[in-house]
Amino acid sequence: MPSARDEQDPSYQQDIEYVFKLNSWILGSIGIWPISLRGAGRYLSNFAIAFGNLAISFALVPCVLHIIYDEKDIIMRLKLCGLLAFCLTAMTKYCILAIRRPKILHCIESVKNDWWQVTFKSDRELMLKYGTIGRNLTIISAAFMYAAGIIYYMILIPFFSAKIIHNLTARPFVYPIYSKFSHVQITPIYEIVYVAHCMCGYTAYSITAGACGLAALFVTHACGQIQLIMSRVDLLNSKSSNIHQQIAVIVKDHVRVIRFSAVVEEILQEVCLVEFSTSVCTICLLEYYCIVDWQDNNKLSLTIYFLLLISFCFNVYMLCYIGEFLMEKSSQIGSVCYMINWYQLSPKSARSLILIIAMSSHPIKLSAGGVVDLSLLTFGNVLKTSVAYLSFLRTLVI
Repeated sequence: MPSARDEQDPSYQQDIEYVFKLNSWILGSIGIWPISLRGAGRYLSNFAIAFGNLAISFALVPCVLHIIYDEKDIIMRLKLCGLLAFCLTAMTKYCILAIRRPKILHCIESVKNDWWQVTFKSDRELMLKYGTIGRNLTIISAAFMYAAGIIYYMILIPFFSAKIIHNLTARPFVYPIYSKFSHVQITPIYEIVYVAHCMCGYTAYSITAGACGLAALFVTHACGQIQLIMSRVDLLNSKSSNIHQQIAVIVKDHVRVIRFSAVVEEILQEVCLVEFSTSVCTICLLEYYCIVDWQDNNKLSLTIYFLLLISFCFNVYMLCYIGEFLMEKSSQIGSVCYMINWYQLSPKSARSLILIIAMSSHPIKLSAGGVVDLSLLTFGNVLKTSVAYLSFLRTLVI
């Protein structure tokens, strides 16, 4: 069946590639995006996941030993704990997404099936509009995360973090190394460790950007399907001979979108819960780093931490915005059903719209582990909580 459609109108394949391309690049590089390969290639995703977790672990273990045994300065310990928390969070989200790969594949196939069923040019343009919104959100999220990571890993650490030890210049690492591992300064061991740290950073930032991009892809697609449903409701005509069939299709599509959104929430709820539970502390620590560097007049470090702060805040904002977008769009179906000339329909047909209105009174929501709904109100609460923790942290340290 898909092959016949390919011969008639291959444009939908181009649309799917346009919508999926960025997410497939980001998540495919770390083994999360499902790829159909044969032979030994089918194990490539598992190898990428194992390699990514190994890279993160390789950076974390010596860093933990350094914090416990070497570092005595409480300010530096706080800075390193923030870096440590980010990597641990990334590893947790990585494992969750790896476990959810079958459901991710299910959602991808659902999106492809919706694109395959498009027959009217107006429907295709509407789906492309929402697909472009999801693509742009992915671009913005990835740009913020990767820009902050590149500046931190490629500029701040190599060129501005060298220190003098026993009259010798010690080459810096992204993640501090336990002092007992003194041989790591020797070439080529240093270069190997530095590349491994960069791989750890790439994996961590790809997980963060990829999770946000995945949410943007699926949610904007659901919103596009909801908009198509509302356009069909507007076209209901009381004089049409097949109005009952039209309403049946509308209800069926509405149920399909609700089920699709439920699977999307199941994929993302643990990731969002981990993201929100750690983002409060991470944002709090970054705010504290900015205050300390401002007082020490460390302009370069202040710039880097401020950029990281903006990227983390924007990532949380993006997830909350996506949740708000879905909630607002799903609640509009009931209003559209009420605003049409339903009083001109037969009583039996009008009663069929009650179910849609009732369902829209409970809009589709994305949640963080079922604990808190993703909305702009939640984003405001995250910022307020981080500022409260910042005040407590300053009092504790000072």
